[in-house]
Amino acid sequence: MFCGLNLRRLYAFFILADLHSVMSVVRVVRSSSVAALLLLCCELNAQSASMPAAFRTNAQMVLVPVSVTDRNGRTVEGLRAENFKIFEDQVPQQILSFTAEDAPCSVGLVLDVSGSMRNTLGSAKSVVQSFFQTANSEDEFLLLTVSTQPDTISRFTTDIASLEDSVGRASSGGMTALIDTVYLGLNDMRKARQPRRALLVLSDGVDNFSRYSKEELMRVALEADVQIYTIIVGNGSGGGSPGIPFRPSMVGKPIDQARERQGPLLLEELSDKTGGLHFRVQNDAEAQEAAVKLGRALRNEYVIGYQPANSGATGKYHRVHVKSNVPKANVSARNGYYAP
Repeated sequence: MFCGLNLRRLYAFFILADLHSVMSVVRVVRSSSVAALLLLCCELNAQSASMPAAFRTNAQMVLVPVSVTDRNGRTVEGLRAENFKIFEDQVPQQILSFTAEDAPCSVGLVLDVSGSMRNTLGSAKSVVQSFFQTANSEDEFLLLTVSTQPDTISRFTTDIASLEDSVGRASSGGMTALIDTVYLGLNDMRKARQPRRALLVLSDGVDNFSRYSKEELMRVALEADVQIYTIIVGNGSGGGSPGIPFRPSMVGKPIDQARERQGPLLLEELSDKTGGLHFRVQNDAEAQEAAVKLGRALRNEYVIGYQPANSGATGKYHRVHVKSNVPKANVSARNGYYAP
């Protein structure tokens, strides 16, 4: 039996709220120490004895945004709570709430325009153009580019035409500070207006000029209230060595080849751990198809709520795993959270 709390507008990926009575308005407070799961701290007053048993004094509810796709990457819609099972720290949890809705989003776009993208930037631009076509009228977008250093092209705006013009004029060149730019993007997402937030990274995965480490980025990603979606364009075989300007004729050294293999794996790991999706594309047609699939997945999420028996000490990491009984379905959800 599901709780009566209306969750249709609560799509932030980690939200903290107090319920002062059955009929009170939910007061949403965003917490910087948690990410991509929705946390509702429900406090009952002495006069709310008639509330359902699911609402216990100082009980914590964890809300998990979930995307489900088939083996071809198409979004699976129309599912119900009985199609899912959810576990925290390997312990089965009772599903207490279940919602699905196309809600407005704040999306940060990270477009790689470094030298290694010289032959694949056109495909990356096609992704952005196709993704904009799936936009909700209330969506807002942030645009950053990756090169020798991160560059914020546009703060959050709803002016898609202006963003399309900026993307169209972008040209490739310079080294690749990919990790630094994603790190900056996650920080800028704190200024988003919509509670539902995502970061879309378009890159070949090469990084040869960042100051932040992979570990530092991963920590911030796990704490942010943002799902990270990644589209890896090409195979990153055109990158150069750190400190050496990109040249198309450059022959990759073993250290560069290893970095080119590790970069896409990092992007995929970011998506897996934050509940986003990741795609690898080789041409414009695949890029546009991935953009449409990504847009639909972002707008057709399920939100599953459960109440853990014990949230543990503040700062403790809890692993979350979501399963579906739909045959051959792929379930994407953040795989854990830090207790607030």
